Amino acid sequence: MGFAMNLTLPIRAVNTANTREHWARRAARAKQHRHEAYHSVRAAKPTRRVAYTVTLTRIGKRRTDSDGLAISLKAVRDGVADALGIDDGSERIAWLYGQEIGREYAVRIEIT
Repeated sequence: MGFAMNLTLPIRAVNTANTREHWARRAARAKQHRHEAYHSVRAAKPTRRVAYTVTLTRIGKRRTDSDGLAISLKAVRDGVADALGIDDGSERIAWLYGQEIGREYAVRIEIT
């Protein structure tokens, strides 16, 4: 039977390409998102595998364009890769992105 993990984190993924904010605030949010993703995935105790498929789904009140979607999930992606012990640019991880409309902001992480 294959490995599967499904987590939903209460993260508001923000497209930083379209926001005007102080660099320190942006950096603090990215650090927090990366930290939450890392610790949530580590707590779920993923099994070591040769390759993974990771789907990151942004849940929000509105949709964003595809490049904004990737930008808004970058820190989460980095945290997941850290938890798996693999560079996020490695061919061992296939990254997929999605988005859904919802009442609350969140990010769903699915790892297979």
